[in-house]
Amino acid sequence: MASATTSATRDTRRRLLAWYRINKRSMPWRETRDPYAIWISEAMLQQTRVETVIPYWERFLEKFPDVHALATADTDDVLGAWAGLGYYSRARNLQAAACVIDNAHGGEIPDDVETLMSLPGIGRYTAGAVASIAFDRSEPVLDGNVKRVLTRLLGIREDVAKPAVVERLWSEADTLVQGRSPGDLNQALMELGATICTPRATHCAECPLVDQCDAHRVGDAMKLPIKAKKKKPRKVEAVTALILRRGKALVVKRPVGGLLGGLWDLPGAELASGADPAGALIEALSQRVGLTVSEATRVGSVEHVFTHRRLTLHVFRCNGAHGRTRLAGFESHRWISQRAVSDLPHAAVTAKALALLADVPD
Repeated sequence: MASATTSATRDTRRRLLAWYRINKRSMPWRETRDPYAIWISEAMLQQTRVETVIPYWERFLEKFPDVHALATADTDDVLGAWAGLGYYSRARNLQAAACVIDNAHGGEIPDDVETLMSLPGIGRYTAGAVASIAFDRSEPVLDGNVKRVLTRLLGIREDVAKPAVVERLWSEADTLVQGRSPGDLNQALMELGATICTPRATHCAECPLVDQCDAHRVGDAMKLPIKAKKKKPRKVEAVTALILRRGKALVVKRPVGGLLGGLWDLPGAELASGADPAGALIEALSQRVGLTVSEATRVGSVEHVFTHRRLTLHVFRCNGAHGRTRLAGFESHRWISQRAVSDLPHAAVTAKALALLADVPD
């Protein structure tokens, strides 16, 4: 299929739309035309599976039902509602964009790609998805699923990260989306990639485009798309501690611009290669929160994989700390009950550390 073959493009669109209307999965955001609800779903679905997103989306909309509610919410509440989805910059960008929409657009989601892309955190894909699904604009989308479908369909045997290849894929997606029901057409491409033309298997007998597919004809569908090999996550170690003083636990807030920015955490630091965890922890607590700890009891370690790093986190308990809390590298702090720590918005790796600490008797 080429962009110039209009009849072939029309046939492809017809097949995709017919297949989608029969085979599309049930998702709550597909039952609404509310641009706000659709925008939230698209933000959550980035890097996250549908079945994981559904309950988060429902709770998020219940807590923040419209742009104004999100724009004026406490940031801790927003991050708390997002906790567990990861990639927390998405939540911060959602609120930042909601503030712009609330103040500059009367609380109404813009309906054109250019304005949408001017908002914090909204790129070409999200803008196209919102414009096409919520507003019936003939705007393309290009996510991992669409890349895979188009690469196999068209027989593109080049690295899909190359700028020229990316632009060709956007152009092909743009050609396909021109016409009626652009939102359904885009969702059909994504659905096909998610359920039929998948990374680990091709169910070609069920594909509406099988007789048009170059990769099926050649027999190399599972080799496409071609991607440069990813680097293995870098191994890092860190230390963290539950510090208890007069029955209260110390929690610190990470700076917005860094890893897990804006979330609450137990104090700690990354370990230098070969460093003794207990000694490094005592030094880090002195330097980063101004407290002197004479003894730190190790309770175990937890593992967590981020996009580019594999973390081993050594977890300690400190039942005594002296000095006045002074922060270096953290945004703010609180002394709260140990039970209340888990109620603050925190990352999955912190949840693992808290679970480990809860399993260890005082």
